[in-house]
Formats: sequence, structure tokens, C-alpha cells
Amino acid sequence: MDPLEDVLALLGATSRVSAGLVAGGRWAVAFEPPAGAKFNAVRRGRCFLRVDGEPDPIRLDEGDCFLLTRPVAYTLFSDADVPVEPAHPIFATAVDGVAQVGDGDDVFLVGGAFTLGDRARSLLLDSLPPVIHVPADTPEAGAVRWALTEIDAELQRTQLGSRLVAEHLALVLLIRVLRLHLARDPGATTGWLAGLADPVVAPALRALHARPAQPWTVDDLARAATVSRSTLAARFKRVVGVGPLEYLTNWRIELAADRIRRGSDTVASIAQAVGYGSESALSVAFKRTTGVSPRTYRQLVRAAAQPG
Repeated sequence: MDPLEDVLALLGATSRVSAGLVAGGRWAVAFEPPAGAKFNAVRRGRCFLRVDGEPDPIRLDEGDCFLLTRPVAYTLFSDADVPVEPAHPIFATAVDGVAQVGDGDDVFLVGGAFTLGDRARSLLLDSLPPVIHVPADTPEAGAVRWALTEIDAELQRTQLGSRLVAEHLALVLLIRVLRLHLARDPGATTGWLAGLADPVVAPALRALHARPAQPWTVDDLARAATVSRSTLAARFKRVVGVGPLEYLTNWRIELAADRIRRGSDTVASIAQAVGYGSESALSVAFKRTTGVSPRTYRQLVRAAAQPG
């Protein structure tokens, strides 16, 4: 399987398209830190983005978009010296899905948020820079522009299901932005995501994700990557940060934890499904990785789901 698809599916990634923003004249809007990942795109005009903790603002031209990967506050503005207005009251008074700020309509932005599971921070977001800017004139950004155009078109329609279609398209946008980022700047990414952009590591990662329960050896993975055992072991550790078998263990534990969260399978059946020969073998690996046994983890998950 595709490791990126695997992780997004495990995280239960969903999207929500927010109200659009029309702005004109001199204006500035401050947004609270998003809970998950957040995107905005400039469909008309231009403005600037300032992200807390980042040294310089980013100019956003027509067709540009950005993805925020951290829960940090940010500001969209026309001029740096304009008094800032909080976003919530502006969007609370949106009409027909469009909020208004400033004087005029020379700028139009669409945006949305991605809701991800509890493990999103360590599995995906921490491996990305705080903000990914996709300029409209980037040659590889054509697919991103297509997704934005389709989202914009769906939001302007009154047909049944338009918002649902737009939200599915937003997930397409997320995947496109991640692909573009990996192709454009693989050195700015860490962990397994960086491995997807590495010609030696990527085949091994795909093999592990396709058959996680298989009793892999480093020799097996080296053959899948068509390199020597020593080359794969060294390259995998340098790019991903852990060795291939340690990565496999961590991924199996993620799969096991996901099965525990989502259902009532026995620990023994989960152990067999993710590649452990016995319940006790999974329990030892699970506790070593997470700090608790599978049974304790299930109790914690159920307790957290209880009202109050």
C-alpha cells in the first residue's frame, strides 16, 4: 500500500471547508491556533500571511495557497500597520458562506481545516515545516490549482451535496500539497515522510506497508529496494531516524492501537493480524513502545470515551 494513504487512513483524516473571506481596502484579521491542519487559498487579489513564531510574513498572490501544520495563531492582512480584528466575530456574521472585512472586495480567500486523529502530531504533522506555501507560479502546483478551482466551484453551487464534494476535494488538496512539498523540498521533511521522497528508502517503506505482518528481515527489504543490506540499513536510519525493523515495530504497534481504538477484537487476533506470533509477544512490544499493555490501553480508550 501507499504509506501516505496508510497513515491518512489510520488518522481518520477528514476535512471541513469554512466560510470564504472577502476583503478590501486596508484590513487585518487574526485567527486562533487551529486544532489540526489548516489551509487557505487566494482566489482573487493578494494579501500577506504572518504566522506566530515565523520571522517573516509571506506574500500571497492570486492562486497561492498555504497549509499550516502547527497549532499556532496567524494573521491575514493587507498592510502590516493596520489594527488587527479577531476572526471569530467576522466569520460569525458571514452571509451565504462568505465573511466580509475591510472596504471592498478586491481579495477573496477560501479555506478549510483538516481534522486528524490523536496520533496526527507525531505521525504526520511534526515531520512537516510549520507552514507550507504553494505559489501559483510553481510548475508542479497545477494539480493544487485544479483542486482549488473545483472547491471554489462547488461552494458557489446550490446543488445537493456541493459542500460534501468540496470537503472531499479539500482532502485531495491536502494530499497534493504534501506530494508537492516532498518533491520540492525533501530536505525540509523528516521521518517516514522524508523516506517517501528517497529513492532507496521508499521501496522498502512501500513493502513494509503493503505487508506489515510479514516476518521481514533487513535482507528482504534490501532486495525490495535493490540495494545491499548495509546500504539500506544506513540510508533508512539516516533518512527516517530509526532502523527499518524498528520502524516496522512502531508501525505494527500503530496498527494494533488503531484496531483497539476502533473495535472489540481480542488482543490475540490483533497480534496475529499485525505480525506477532502470540498475544504475549504483542503485549511486550506494545508496552515497550507505548508504556502500557494493550489491555490497559483499551481501558484508557474506553474511559476517555465516557461522558464527563
